Amino acid sequence: MARKKTDKIVFENVEVLDAGAKGVSVAKAPDGKIIFIPNVVPGDVVDVQTFKKRKAYFEGKAVAFHKLSTQRVEPVCQHFGACGGCKWQNMGYEFQLGYKHQEVENNLKRIGKIELPQFEPILGSKEQFFYRNKMEFSFSNARWLTDDEIKSGEELGKENALGFHIPKMWDKILDIKKCYLQQDPSNALRNEIRDFANENGLEFFNPRENTGLLRTLMIRTASTGEIMVLIQFFKEDKKKRELLLEFLKNRFPEITSLQYVINSKLNDTIYDQNVICYHGRDYILEEMEGLKFSINAKSFYQTNSDQAYELYSITRDFAGLTGNELVYDLYTGTGTIAQFVSKNAKRVIGVEAVPEAIADAKVNAERNNITNCEFFVGDMKNVFNDEFIEQHGQPDVIITDPPRDGMHKDVVAQILKIAPKRVVYVSCNSATQARDLALMDEMYKVVRVRPVDMFPQTHHVENVVLLEKR
Repeated sequence: MARKKTDKIVFENVEVLDAGAKGVSVAKAPDGKIIFIPNVVPGDVVDVQTFKKRKAYFEGKAVAFHKLSTQRVEPVCQHFGACGGCKWQNMGYEFQLGYKHQEVENNLKRIGKIELPQFEPILGSKEQFFYRNKMEFSFSNARWLTDDEIKSGEELGKENALGFHIPKMWDKILDIKKCYLQQDPSNALRNEIRDFANENGLEFFNPRENTGLLRTLMIRTASTGEIMVLIQFFKEDKKKRELLLEFLKNRFPEITSLQYVINSKLNDTIYDQNVICYHGRDYILEEMEGLKFSINAKSFYQTNSDQAYELYSITRDFAGLTGNELVYDLYTGTGTIAQFVSKNAKRVIGVEAVPEAIADAKVNAERNNITNCEFFVGDMKNVFNDEFIEQHGQPDVIITDPPRDGMHKDVVAQILKIAPKRVVYVSCNSATQARDLALMDEMYKVVRVRPVDMFPQTHHVENVVLLEKR
């Protein structure tokens, strides 16, 4: 049944049918149109008030619950629902894994339209909370007020906030008291920085007017116990900057790397900025199977260290190396996969577009006494050409771990041209992976598939595919 409420449709007694893309759930309106609803679980029966209507679907929110799903659990985080970070925290973990597995299977079948083997079971994460090794928080001088706070009727000043962006709102920051994604001392660091800044009159950033001092906070932790803290300031104010950095140095002596950036750009990305080390060294060390990797402020490293080890182990297993193979590791990043598989290969060639990442890869290989890895900088579609193959050799195995957009069509074409025996394709987006697999289907058969959950409480899932030459 549907009724109007302030010109917005309310659908009553709607059953939530599925968990969809981007962490929202899916139901059907009486006319058959899809309704996307956040913060509900398949099996819930709800009244939905729509706030957006499109030709093929509605977007809405649950305004009343008639029946609660058996897949539900109580969210542990006080910020659940407003934050938008852990969209599935109200769903039992075994069900989260089921929907992730289902998404990978659906994408490979519907988009790829290729012959597939029996999928291997999704590998769940041993830790379902406090698993991230990198968190980024934003400062704002106008705190986002939640519905509950507004309804409370209490006098609420628009005080400073240090936390996360409200979904789809670039200038609104939710003040975070306790986050369940990163281990201690992450929460203590964030909360004490906020308190110290408030007590000492350090201005929080105003993103609309581009004024203020404190802009962002990044915390990186490693399984070795090392900690990096980076404060981004909007402008230089030596006295106030040093006041905060000295406080952090003395209050948290366990910080391995204390760094800062002065960034007065309109955006807060640091990749084109000068990162200055205030105390300690300018990197932290991560360790995996005896290998040590230095991670600086701009480095890419898988954000779940424990599951990264599992992901790389599956990748190495799929590659089936005997010690005689020449391996190409495309989109190598800082060379972690390349070095992880190197002891099982004759030689590994890593290619990556980011010069700083390749510089890290070379330093890490030297630190780990690895002599059979070489790393090269270049845009994959340009550098991975006939001349490159002629110079470095015909690969027996290619490992590819591209960004969310998948591989450029020229890269796929070159893989087909040089036709290695095996290709191991690691992906964080099974939809673009499925598209690429379809392009390779005439020459390669998919023989193994295994999804890996790197991000519990969210909809994100990695997937590893082994292709063998037909």
